[in-house]
Amino acid sequence: MRKTLFAAAACATVLWTGCSKSESVTVTIANPLAIERTGEMVEIPVNDIYTQLNLSDTAQFVIYDEKAQEVPYQLTYDEKVIFPVSIASKASVNYTVQQGTPSLVNAVVYGRCYPERLDDIAWENDRAAYRAYGPALQKSGEKAYGYDVFTKSVEELVVEDRYAMELDSASRAEIKALREAGKKEEADSLSRAISYHIDHGNGMDCYAVGPTLGGGTAALMPDSAIVYPYCYKDFEILDNGPLRFTVKLVFNPLVVKNDSNVVETRIIQLDKGSQLNKTTVSYEYLTQTTPVAAGLVLHAANPEGYAYDAAKGYISYADPTTNAEAGNGIVYVGAVFPASVQTTTQLFEKPVGDALGHVLGISTYEPGNDFVYYWGSGWSKYGFEKAEDWTNYLKDYAEKVRNPLVVTVQK
Repeated sequence: MRKTLFAAAACATVLWTGCSKSESVTVTIANPLAIERTGEMVEIPVNDIYTQLNLSDTAQFVIYDEKAQEVPYQLTYDEKVIFPVSIASKASVNYTVQQGTPSLVNAVVYGRCYPERLDDIAWENDRAAYRAYGPALQKSGEKAYGYDVFTKSVEELVVEDRYAMELDSASRAEIKALREAGKKEEADSLSRAISYHIDHGNGMDCYAVGPTLGGGTAALMPDSAIVYPYCYKDFEILDNGPLRFTVKLVFNPLVVKNDSNVVETRIIQLDKGSQLNKTTVSYEYLTQTTPVAAGLVLHAANPEGYAYDAAKGYISYADPTTNAEAGNGIVYVGAVFPASVQTTTQLFEKPVGDALGHVLGISTYEPGNDFVYYWGSGWSKYGFEKAEDWTNYLKDYAEKVRNPLVVTVQK
């Protein structure tokens, strides 16, 4: 297991009081909602911590909770310090920051590019795992526009081992030799043993994307028609654990009505403990206000399995997986919106394979601005027994996003 310095984060409203030098500072975090918030990330500009403590840029510090227990934190690419907090409803808690050497901890968030698997970008935390498809897949001609979901049922990092097992060259050579020798049963048995499409005890790849928005991809919708982004062109990993993964994806130019060189950029962020990825989308060289939507593909095995609520800010779907009769459970996918959206379904003129269309959350994109939303998944074999559990999670998540924790820093 990888070891690194603690770190973590989340959206917060920050109020500053006092700027004088001090050996320690107190961070007070208030919860304005009548619901408990457990393990939620907060973020504070790290330069303000350095200023409060009169530290050099290379100095280290430690964060303690009210029980004097050390709290993990991470310094992020955008110069924030992030750490997880737990607060009862309508309550507040204090954390103390002072100079010192933080402990080493196990990373629970990690991702990388997998050039050995057609340039996948795959990442995970302790709750879920995801991937975005890359230029090698696009070059192959396979149509896969949306985000993919890897289910998992353990807190440990598993994606690296899954790829290593699935792509093991020695096993693949042995499978080929067995088939050529007419030993189909033995070949099939070994193929199942290394396949990440089969649950070997920690989850699997059983979600179908195809030429759709998959598990929550955003797309422009001029004249109500989806302009599908293809695979990313360039990437940069900005944060890589232990508590937050952030990747920047830049896409090939799109034609959007009269604009022929629209370049989409996404910054995707996944924190420890969260089922959902915060995603910030922008479009360079787009000259006109255009509808933008986040979508979840609907499959024929469960055509009515969606739910949405524009007022509460979420869309949801219970996906029966690529082989519903194999006991793979249900993959729950969803998206949450900090700002108001319209929610609806849009079906294809005719099915694309077993894909019927999408459930959508639609907003308006103004050139030069960002479209921010959250998307992700849960699994019926890891904490979400039924669809109601998942929709309740999305409702609560949306309420938290719309009512951020209030953070005050003082000496």
